Amino acid sequence: MCNARISAGELFEQQRDRLNLKWVAGQEGRDRVLESVETVARRPSLAGYLNAIYPNKVQILGTEELAWLDALDSRHRWETIERIMQFRPLALVISKGQACPADLAEAAEESLTPLWSSPLRGHELLNHLQYHLARTLAPRITLHGVFMEIYSIGVLITGDAGAGKSELALELISRGHRLVADDAPEFTQIAPDVLDGTCPEMIQDLLEVRGLGVLNIREMFGDTAVKHNKYLRLIIHLTRPTDEPDDAPAVTGLERLTGENSARRVLDLDVPTTHLPVMPGRNLAVLAEAATRLHSLRMKGMDPAAAFIARHSNFLERGEV
Repeated sequence: MCNARISAGELFEQQRDRLNLKWVAGQEGRDRVLESVETVARRPSLAGYLNAIYPNKVQILGTEELAWLDALDSRHRWETIERIMQFRPLALVISKGQACPADLAEAAEESLTPLWSSPLRGHELLNHLQYHLARTLAPRITLHGVFMEIYSIGVLITGDAGAGKSELALELISRGHRLVADDAPEFTQIAPDVLDGTCPEMIQDLLEVRGLGVLNIREMFGDTAVKHNKYLRLIIHLTRPTDEPDDAPAVTGLERLTGENSARRVLDLDVPTTHLPVMPGRNLAVLAEAATRLHSLRMKGMDPAAAFIARHSNFLERGEV
């Protein structure tokens, strides 16, 4: 797991065209950094309208905020501006292309605080910056495996080296499913219950298969065979018989009915995990598709194993078994 970070200069370059940003003052503060660890106890948000009590990381100054500053007497105005700069925001943004007050620009230059302006309205800046910063600074982790889209569900295929992850992924792709990332997919927790998986730029569209080397899936199967990102909903873990110790307990009758299922902790979420034994003669692609369809049914509240157990209990009560 890594702590994401962004500097004022990076944020400006990333959003300059989208928000029509212009750098008004404080350009020497472009190296000011905001890290994800700083956002844990943020109040009230990463970006918001000017708040001199609980300051935002990016302070937006709209018409009302500038009018409020203009209504202050000279002493209170100077004290307020000084207090804003002491909070060391990542940046100040003036909306609607309004003229920047000279004392505000001077204070930004002296305190090395980035000061930008945009022709967009305040709520547009607020919505876009909040979303962009929250996504950029969200907790993220890199996992080993092949991340696929199977039946519109994000599935991470894991297992030890040589278990057949890439071969399974290649067969699934040939059956019409899509590759997101091979070997090192990155997962970002963009919401309390959502893990968004993407592929590092270095290995985009690539799949490494033993004996064949690196394959470019987009060039071989077309644009529809790859996908930029997908939410992680299921993990399929490939196991080999040699992984089981000699004294391992035998599979119970209940496990024969329900399958070998568990959960894997990824960041703050428990992701359902299905264990598929790898043995000669087993069609893993069909099993992976079936596991994905079964997960989809369970998410809808339908569990075939539970239904069978209930049916069996009903037969026992009626004395028909």
